[in-house]
Amino acid sequence: MNTILIGIIVANVLVSYKGFNDLSFFRKYEFHVGSIRSGEQIRMLTSGFLHVDMMHLLFNMLTLWFFAPVVINHLGNFSFVLIYVGSLVFGSLLTMLFHKNDYSYRAVGASGAVTGILYSAILLQPDMMLGIFFIIPMPAYLFGILYLLYSIYGMRAKNDNIGHTAHFGGAIGGYMITLIKDPSLVYDHSLMVVLLAIPIAILFVMAKLGKL
Repeated sequence: MNTILIGIIVANVLVSYKGFNDLSFFRKYEFHVGSIRSGEQIRMLTSGFLHVDMMHLLFNMLTLWFFAPVVINHLGNFSFVLIYVGSLVFGSLLTMLFHKNDYSYRAVGASGAVTGILYSAILLQPDMMLGIFFIIPMPAYLFGILYLLYSIYGMRAKNDNIGHTAHFGGAIGGYMITLIKDPSLVYDHSLMVVLLAIPIAILFVMAKLGKL
């Protein structure tokens, strides 16, 4: 059992639980474009430890629990933390890029960091299989792609407080940092490198066409 992974999960649980029961705390540390643009950049990090509700927290932490060991076993603790934090930051930066003029935009969640770990794990071990609802078998790469496609839907619907845009920033962060740490993946798992780039490309094409 990895103490760093446990520490990250505990931090998410404690901060999220505080946010569930203290609205002023939640509002103070959530991702809020107007507040960030007025100088509260710390929100770009703290928002990654807050969650909308227990299901949101549980989904993110379970995903992290399943995929983090792959990254740790292949790249080590330092690279795992680098990918987690780097993906969180990438998620916040992409969110600011897409919503910089929407001063009322708010979002929370570890989704960016977790998606970065998910993408990293799939690149490192592309033959992984998941049990959706613990029953339905699904290749991990397909789950990753569907997860980001769902995020596009969430970005378009704009009907919740979940940081869907951060999913993509996190995916880009995890994707890039992993390939930098292990460039041989480009040759060893070239098909997976291409497949995982597809939803990211779709996002930017839709943004260019004004569909988001």
